[in-house]
Amino acid sequence: MRSRSDVLETAVLGLLNESPLHGYELRKRLNLVLGSFRALSYGTLYPALKGLVARGLIATAESAPPPSARKPKPGIPGRTTKPNPLGRRRVVYELTPEGKEYLQSVLATAGPAAWEDDNFDVRFALFGQTDAETRLRVLEGRRTRLTERLEAFRESTAHPRSRLDEYALELRRFGLEKVEREVHWLDGLISTERGRAAAQNRSPQQEQPKKERG
Repeated sequence: MRSRSDVLETAVLGLLNESPLHGYELRKRLNLVLGSFRALSYGTLYPALKGLVARGLIATAESAPPPSARKPKPGIPGRTTKPNPLGRRRVVYELTPEGKEYLQSVLATAGPAAWEDDNFDVRFALFGQTDAETRLRVLEGRRTRLTERLEAFRESTAHPRSRLDEYALELRRFGLEKVEREVHWLDGLISTERGRAAAQNRSPQQEQPKKERG
C-alpha cells in the first residue's frame, strides 16, 4: 500500500504535467480538484515539493510579478510607503523530463495500491493522462475490492458478533449504501470504457475493406 506522501507526490506531478504552477495555485488546485486533499496545508505541501526537487522530478523557476504590481503607487506625504508584497517574484514549479518519465511509470501501474481508498481518487483524477487499458484495469480492480467489502458488510449484518444500538446500526447501513452506490457508479464507468475499446477495435477493421476497394 502506498503511503499518503506517495499519493500526494503523484497528485502534484500530475497537476504539474498539465502546466507549471506556483505553490499557492498548486495548493488551491489540490484542494478544489482532489477531494482527498481538501485540508492540505502548506506545512504538508512544501516539504513534498522540496523532496521532489531534491530527487530531480520537478524544478523551480521565478516568475515576474504582474505588471500592475510593478507600477509604483504614489505615497501619502508624511507616511512611509510599504513595499508591495504582490511585487515579489514567485517560485514556479515545473516537471522535469525525469519527472514526466516517473509519472508515466506510476500512471501505468494498475496493481492493488491503485484501488485503495487513499489512492483511487487521485488516480481517477489523472485518468485523462492514463492509457485506456490501465484505466479499465484500475476500475475493475476497484470494483472487485468494493464487492469484497460489500460481502463483508452483509456477512457481519447477518451474523452480528455483538449487540448494536440503533446508531451503530444506522452507521453500518450508511456504509453499506455508500459502497453499493460506488459499485453502481463503477459499473457505468467500466461499461463506457469497454464500449470505447470495442469501438476502437472495430474502426480499423471497417476501414480495411474501403482501402481494398479503392
